[in-house]
Amino acid sequence: MSDIVHVAVAVIMNEKNETCISLRHKDAHQGSLWEFPGGKVELGESVEQALIREIAEELNLIIELSRPLISVTHHYSDKTVCLHVCKVLAYKGHAFGVEGQQVRWIPVTQLLSYDFPAANLPIIKALQLPEKYLITGSFIDHHDFASKLESAINNGIKLVQLRLKNDSLKFIAQAQQLVEMASLLCKKSDVTLMLNLSKDFLGAIDLSEIEFDGFHVDSKTLMTLSRRETGLLFSASCHCEEELLKAEELQADFAVLSPVQRTASHPEAEAMGWQQFSTMIENVSLPVFALGGLSENDIEKAWLSGAQGVAAISAFWEN
Repeated sequence: MSDIVHVAVAVIMNEKNETCISLRHKDAHQGSLWEFPGGKVELGESVEQALIREIAEELNLIIELSRPLISVTHHYSDKTVCLHVCKVLAYKGHAFGVEGQQVRWIPVTQLLSYDFPAANLPIIKALQLPEKYLITGSFIDHHDFASKLESAINNGIKLVQLRLKNDSLKFIAQAQQLVEMASLLCKKSDVTLMLNLSKDFLGAIDLSEIEFDGFHVDSKTLMTLSRRETGLLFSASCHCEEELLKAEELQADFAVLSPVQRTASHPEAEAMGWQQFSTMIENVSLPVFALGGLSENDIEKAWLSGAQGVAAISAFWEN
């Protein structure tokens, strides 16, 4: 669309796992705010070409390799921008402000301490999320549950959804111990823990002394909500664009969209495929994990389709 300003944006990480940000000149649009470097995509340019040119002009860096991170469309009072954000995987040179702008390397955990344009906030959310999202599956007993969760964490899982629904356990009383166990294992390894609990489980569990990071809701619950919990992360399962837009309206930190491919657990559900997945997330500006018949081998395909990464039960829980 001609009335949308398309911008190529670079998230550049150094060997200390810090990201490069720069200060906008005070007389620029959204001036005196920090931003991820980049610039307008010119007529006839691809996003990749614009990214390489802009970063060379702004920071004197040569980008050698990058991949999509997230696309963000944001409506300001005076313009609409679409940020095509890429994560830079390899570059040459030492960054400095060619145009006289301040440049800093900042740990991802400190980004929210800086003032950014509103359009940059989904980028920060995406940066704080990993590429793999484990959803817990079936287990024999508490020992089997702990073994599977520990194994997944040891295999690099940094984001866990503890899913306990009415079909998960014979006795609701067992849920308290499972949540406590998941909390301890995740805390020990600095893993983010999301709770996806049915109303029955929520009513039976005392969460007051349990450390966790947020709540995940199913799509049916999502559509009944008028607001989200504050002070905790919030994510949702989605199956259509309407649900994705609802998650965005509630300012969800991220969402899961499924099913991308057919699954053994829900063989009746029609798979959307990667093209439809990509089309459905185009109109939302939040990180979205792809779910449904996927594994670690699908992560690059997910990135190219605009996803944050891959969510899975069997691929991450059973191994």
